Amino acid sequence: MITRIREVRRARKMTLDEVARACDPPTTAQTIGRLETGTRTVSLGWLNRIAAALGVEAQDLVASGDAQPQLPVAAVIGAGGAHAPTRTAVVVAPRPRDGQIALTVSASLGDYRAGDELWCETLQPEDFGRALNRDILVPRPAGRFLFGRLIGREAPDAADSTGKLQLLPLGAGLRQQVIANAPWIAMATRLVRSL
Repeated sequence: MITRIREVRRARKMTLDEVARACDPPTTAQTIGRLETGTRTVSLGWLNRIAAALGVEAQDLVASGDAQPQLPVAAVIGAGGAHAPTRTAVVVAPRPRDGQIALTVSASLGDYRAGDELWCETLQPEDFGRALNRDILVPRPAGRFLFGRLIGREAPDAADSTGKLQLLPLGAGLRQQVIANAPWIAMATRLVRSL
């Protein structure tokens, strides 16, 4: 079976080692390399493991005779301007993962413009520290939410099992908010903006 594992891995800007460690259970970079080059047979199990590690569907890793929709990379923009890529590359369309939610922006706020979409990863209280200095959504009672930059987190105590979150709203002149007992938060991980 001809696969597109190397092509998709490069489009995701991941090394062999990063893919190997992201597999469940983890494997070695050498094994991923052999699967990419075809020196080792790719089973359906391996295809599913590698696809999950790359954040794509298994079908995205299989080269078929049919023309697959691809978005070729025409140029790379860097400090010196735009230049042609050194090797042929494609961009792999993002796919939602379990636990992701989206936010839409209806009016400009902070760095965000009307029409923007934010993809967010939901985090449980034990993982809140990963979101420090990131924009987050915090659920509040009665179907309300707070959105802003997580600027601090106090450790949990006997009265507060999740600790307190210090949130700086994105609007100008708004005051810091302190939130206790947040059941979960959603950390912004991807911005989708139409030009």
